[in-house]
Amino acid sequence: MKPVTLREIANKLNISVTTVSKALKDYPDVSPKTKALVKELASTLNYKPNAFAVNLRTRESKTIGLIIPVIVHHFFSNVIKGIIAQAEKKGYLVIILQSNESYELEKKQIELLMNQRVDGIIMSLANDTVDFKHLVDVINNDKPLVMFDKIAKIVNCSKVIIDDRKAAYDATKHLIDIGCKRIAHFRGSLLPQNSIDRFLGYRKALTDHGISYDPSLVYICECDEKSFEEGKKNALLLMKEHKDVDGIFINTDLVAIGAISEFNEAGVKIPEDIAIVGFSNWFMSSIISPSLTTIDQPGLKMGKAAFKQLYKEIQSMKKNEPIYYQQIVLKTKLIERESTRV
Repeated sequence: MKPVTLREIANKLNISVTTVSKALKDYPDVSPKTKALVKELASTLNYKPNAFAVNLRTRESKTIGLIIPVIVHHFFSNVIKGIIAQAEKKGYLVIILQSNESYELEKKQIELLMNQRVDGIIMSLANDTVDFKHLVDVINNDKPLVMFDKIAKIVNCSKVIIDDRKAAYDATKHLIDIGCKRIAHFRGSLLPQNSIDRFLGYRKALTDHGISYDPSLVYICECDEKSFEEGKKNALLLMKEHKDVDGIFINTDLVAIGAISEFNEAGVKIPEDIAIVGFSNWFMSSIISPSLTTIDQPGLKMGKAAFKQLYKEIQSMKKNEPIYYQQIVLKTKLIERESTRV
């Protein structure tokens, strides 16, 4: 069936289209009787406002874009929940795109969202994004952009992050506090800022506590899609190359769970032989055996904060008010479990 129009309602009631429009919007210059007649007929005919026309009139699409590296990830799924929860309260639709950690795909997705005339974009960078022109173009086209988790420090926009260096420092210090002397680090890819910061936090905790930094104890996990396998692979390498290691700080929980699996198969006792701290507090962390000590990364709060900041900037832009970029830093905490309880 063809959508019902304002003109059809107006013709049936023998009034003007303008009066129908005003009645549906509760304008005070339309009588209560006319409003009641219009609303009753609109309901009977199942009238729906033309979203495209509304968007043209208000100069907003009531949609935002969200680009994340991977969807099947506990942290990012919580971020999505937080964003959608806040967006629904404000009547926004969220277009979710997955970059698959690809810079080229990320660029295409930015272009797609701009062509769809979204009101703003929230995103976490792909691991191999090294050039930020596509992000600067978003801002130069007066489109609010909020970055979270994996960010570009040189891009001038709002960001919602945690203090990755401090969180990694706390994780490594915890291993030192329970007596570990030879601590390895399974880090993420070389490029993402959060991976860099977690590595720097790990190294600083060692040097602050009189433990020499040994680069041979740092293992890189290149492929996020195979994080579990990367954890198993690096655990196997570690057992061959460094039998004296007694602690590991691991960049993400899924890698840590893969490492625990490999150590369990090899008969390495956790935490007696090797203590392990992960990162993000993935739901599997509490049910694997032994359960994983980890840094709790507040994905839900991060998603909510990212949308709230984006919404604030969208409103400022509608009112032709200046936008003040914010860097919102959320707190983390160490969740101690069996993998470090001696």
